[in-house]
Amino acid sequence: MSSPWRWFKRFKPNSLVNRTLGLTLLAVILAQGVATTIWYSESKHKELAGIRDASQSMANMFSSTVTFFQSLPVRYRHIVLDQIRNMGGTRFFVSFNKEQLIVEPIEDTPLKLASIEAIEEVLHKKLPKVDTILVDFSLPENLRLLKNDIYLSDLPKSWAHHTLTLSPIDPPVLVVQLELATNEWLYIAALLPAPYVDLDDTLIGREQILFLIFSTTILLILTYLLMKRQVKPLKRLAKAANEMSMDIEQAPIKEEGASELITATRAFNRMQQRIRHYVADREHLFSAISHDLKTPITRLRLRAELLENDTKREKFNRDLDDLEMMVKGALQCVRDTDLHENNAYVDLNEVIASVIEPYNQPKTRVQFSASHIESIVAKPLAIKRVIGNLVENAVKYGEKAEITLTCDADWVKIVICDQGPGIPEEQLEAVFEPYYRLADDDQGNGLGLGICRNILHGHGGDLIIDNLPNKGLRVQVFVSSLLEV
Repeated sequence: MSSPWRWFKRFKPNSLVNRTLGLTLLAVILAQGVATTIWYSESKHKELAGIRDASQSMANMFSSTVTFFQSLPVRYRHIVLDQIRNMGGTRFFVSFNKEQLIVEPIEDTPLKLASIEAIEEVLHKKLPKVDTILVDFSLPENLRLLKNDIYLSDLPKSWAHHTLTLSPIDPPVLVVQLELATNEWLYIAALLPAPYVDLDDTLIGREQILFLIFSTTILLILTYLLMKRQVKPLKRLAKAANEMSMDIEQAPIKEEGASELITATRAFNRMQQRIRHYVADREHLFSAISHDLKTPITRLRLRAELLENDTKREKFNRDLDDLEMMVKGALQCVRDTDLHENNAYVDLNEVIASVIEPYNQPKTRVQFSASHIESIVAKPLAIKRVIGNLVENAVKYGEKAEITLTCDADWVKIVICDQGPGIPEEQLEAVFEPYYRLADDDQGNGLGLGICRNILHGHGGDLIIDNLPNKGLRVQVFVSSLLEV
């Protein structure tokens, strides 16, 4: 039971392979439906025309037989019939009865009705003096001959079995009864000629159904193998693009598949190489800026000390402090958003528990109940930095915080709610800008939220903040649960 369920959980109806298979199956069904409809209408028209012609030909023979026996004296008719039977019979069985025999008809079909209509039309035309003409079909096992209590199986095989049976299909028997005079019925039984002998009206036979299933299965298997082979490089490209957002140092992707996929893969490899060069140049640039600015700032501080005016010296040092803070902040922003860690399995319950522990001493200021979720794949220190920064802000500006952890098929969601005053609606996005601060204290530089969002973007996630209905701020952290180590 577990194996089919595991396969069902892995089945993705929105995947390219499954969509292609579904579209192929739909196309096969529609094509076969249209083709079968056209074929059936054409073949049915020809079949109806053919069975009418065959039935009319048999009706002409019946009328000749009736005319022949009508020309014989009544006392000689049975003698002629006995002689014919002793000689091996004819193409159909003929008998004279004193009453109308019961016929158990088969189910009406278009072929049966067309045959009966054609036979009745010819017999009424050829035998205008015969008032009662009954035409129907009966199965061999229900066929009555000579009398209503005598069945086909009761007669000697030489009389009628070879004429009215055709093993192994046992087709229905055509029965024609004509009332020549009072208590004088001429009974004729015969099989229709091939290929109408069995009156088969089946739209699609068993062999055709098996052929359709077999051919459709082969088509779907070949389509699956083809799409699987074509989608494999596409999956590799998607995985590499996802991993590149977290670690730019990825090996080039192998160029294979269709020409369009090779072109896309080659373009991706070139893009990754250019981004790698850009990141390396940026790191070198900021390292040079850090090195080059420290010396002038230190030199300016020394020169500021030589100023005799205390007011000017204080203003000069304040400007230097601001400049140094801006440089350090820019370098910190670059350093904190560069995720140079390897992916690893991270237990968010443990990470949150370790982050909130210092804030619950000596009293509880952060509430959190562990959730039963699996470990995610992420940069451990980067995720811890994000949670730590957000919890620190919640405790610092909201006094108390409550953390909940949930998970679905695509996202792991961390929600942090505090009891602070919240943030004005028009400034909810502005707080992510560098150096933008709402508080008046000197304990920050306005880079934390922006760094947290950039880190989450690198994990394929996001950071969203909004105000609670009554009081407080809600911070929602989204981390993708689809990453791989």
